[in-house]
Amino acid sequence: MKIKIDETKKKMLKSYLRAVLASAFVLALALVADIRPELAVLGGALLAPVAKWIDPSETDFGIIADKSMAEIKKLAAKSKKTEK
Repeated sequence: MKIKIDETKKKMLKSYLRAVLASAFVLALALVADIRPELAVLGGALLAPVAKWIDPSETDFGIIADKSMAEIKKLAAKSKKTEK
C-alpha cells in the first residue's frame, strides 16, 4: 500500500517532525545531561532552524536556497541582456 501525499502536506509533516526533534532534544538535555532548563530550551530553539537550514530539500532558506537564489539572479541578468 502506497500513500500519496501532496507537496504541501509533505512540508507540513517535515516541519512537524523538526519540531518533535527539537522537543526531544530539549527533553534529553534537561533530563539526561542535567542542564538548566533555560539552556535546554535555548538549544532546542536553535536546533530546529539549523536543521531546516541544513536540509538540502528546503528551498525557503538554507544551503540550497542560497545557491539556487544566486543561480536565479544570474539567469535573470542573462535574460535581460538577451532581451535588449
